[in-house]
Amino acid sequence: MLDFGWGERRREPPAEDDLYAGAGPNGWTDRGTPPPPPAAHGLDFSAVFVLLDAARRAAPAELQERVTALIREALLTLRSLIDWYLERLDRRPRETRVEDIPID
Repeated sequence: MLDFGWGERRREPPAEDDLYAGAGPNGWTDRGTPPPPPAAHGLDFSAVFVLLDAARRAAPAELQERVTALIREALLTLRSLIDWYLERLDRRPRETRVEDIPID
């Protein structure tokens, strides 16, 4: 049987250091799945603070002082909640109350 090269062709996997591994004949192509998200070592509140600052700056001049006070109160409330939760964690757990029930 004649083989004209129309059959299945297998490509070798790209080398680790191949910078053009994702480039196809029409330019860059998707390699499949997107990269994994960065590992989170904790909560990052910087986006929340940027959002609050943007909201404060977007307010009209006559309302900026009130918005600043509102944000301050919200942050103080959050701080109080965190303090309450930490105190709750530091307390010893209550002993479970056990009652003996006689079995006849």
